[in-house]
This record gives sequence, structure tokens and C-alpha cells, in this order.
Amino acid sequence: MKSLNKALPILVSLILLSCGGLTKKFNVFPVESDVRLGLQVSQSIDSQYESILLDSSRNVDLYRYLYSIRDSILKNNQLKHANDFAWRIRIIDDSTLNAFCTPGGYIYFYTGILRFLESEDELAGVMGHEMAHAELRHSTDALTRQYGIQILTAIMVDSQYNDLANIASGLTQLKYGRNDESESDEFSVRWLYNTSYNAIGAAGFFKKINALGGSGTPEFLSTHPDPGKRIENMEKIWKELGGKTGNTYKDRYLLNTRYIR
Repeated sequence: MKSLNKALPILVSLILLSCGGLTKKFNVFPVESDVRLGLQVSQSIDSQYESILLDSSRNVDLYRYLYSIRDSILKNNQLKHANDFAWRIRIIDDSTLNAFCTPGGYIYFYTGILRFLESEDELAGVMGHEMAHAELRHSTDALTRQYGIQILTAIMVDSQYNDLANIASGLTQLKYGRNDESESDEFSVRWLYNTSYNAIGAAGFFKKINALGGSGTPEFLSTHPDPGKRIENMEKIWKELGGKTGNTYKDRYLLNTRYIR
């Protein structure tokens, strides 16, 4: 650890110099750091959730289905980091109503949210939203704010760093800024608009959340923009794009997720 402590100030200085100091969004890491940090954090998450991760070799059809949705988003849009990031998907068998994406594009869905959603366009909308967090580098921005530059730099230097497990756990409930959430909503609509999907699929998720009422709202949404406002904003973007009617693929969704219902 002595050599690590000596290296940290130098690494932090190099990062700051390479990125021109603290940006408005507070993200001072180069893209390569997202890749390195994402890999290490995803390995820690996989280890922590090993007993409840759905094995991809035993759930081939379900994973193939989710990857086909991911591929549709990537194929029909020009993501800046389409080839930089892993865009790997894992499913956590737990009733939690959530999904998240690490830096570097490691996407996680809980079976809770897969059971909660009712159509493929809703899943595609949520997936697009989470992918946007990685594409726009919101994750490293939020992690930098929450944990500080030195800790994240230490993790990139030492994969056995003590705080890695805590940060991996924290990613499941990472609090993004309201602007980041709104930006990811917008990209989800724009990306889906270029596919055959109903472009405001993510709005379907928030309509269901609204229907739950205050006591049923998931905790991770407590600091997010109001679901009603998010629906309104997504519909506004969709209309500005031309208001094209897309497909919900509800029957296909229910068929492909029958294994976990």
C-alpha cells in the first residue's frame, strides 16, 4: 500500500491535467478509466451476487432475448462508446424493482423489474435509459462526487482495494443528479425512435410507478425527477421527433420472460 499511496497524487495530477481540471459535471476521468473501473466493479458485483445471478448458460433463451434488444439499440444508433464498452447483461434473481449500469457498460436487471414490466418496448426503454448513463459517463461522474477522485483512482490501481466491494454495492442504488436522469430519459427516447419500438417505452414504466401511489414508489426513485414530469418530457421529445408510432411487442415480451414469472 505504500507504493500505492505514493502513486495516487501523481495519478490524480495526471488525470486532472489530461482532462483540463474539474469539469462542470465533475467527471475528471478519461474513458479508459470507465472501462477499467467497470470491469473491476462488475467482477465484484458478480462475486457478491453469485448465488442469485441467473447463469447465462442455463438461461440461454432469456439472455439471448435481452441481448437482442440491446443489439437493436446499438445497431440503429451511433453510440460514441458502442465499441469501447462491454455492454454485457446480467440478471439478478431478486424482487427489487430496479436496473442499473456500471461504468463501461455492464448492465444489470433484477427479475423484480422484469416481472413488473409488461411489454418489450418498456424493457427497451429502461435498457436504453441505463445504457445512456454509461454512454454519457454519468456513472463515473456520480461515483466521483460520492467517493472522491483518490478512492476511484486507487481502485483502478489496485483491484483488491478495500472499498471496491462497498462501491460495487453502492452502484445498485447510485444517486444520479436530476439532470443526468432527464438526459438519460431523452437518449432512451431518441435511441428507441430509430428502432421499431414505441419510442416512449420507458414512459410505460413510470406510468405504472405512478399507479402504485406514494407508498409503493421504489426507494431509488426518491431523489429522481417526478415520474409524471418524466413522462411529460419523454412524450414531448417523442412529438418533436415526429411522433412515429412504434411497436410494443407485448406478446413477445410475455413469451420470452415466462421463465421467470
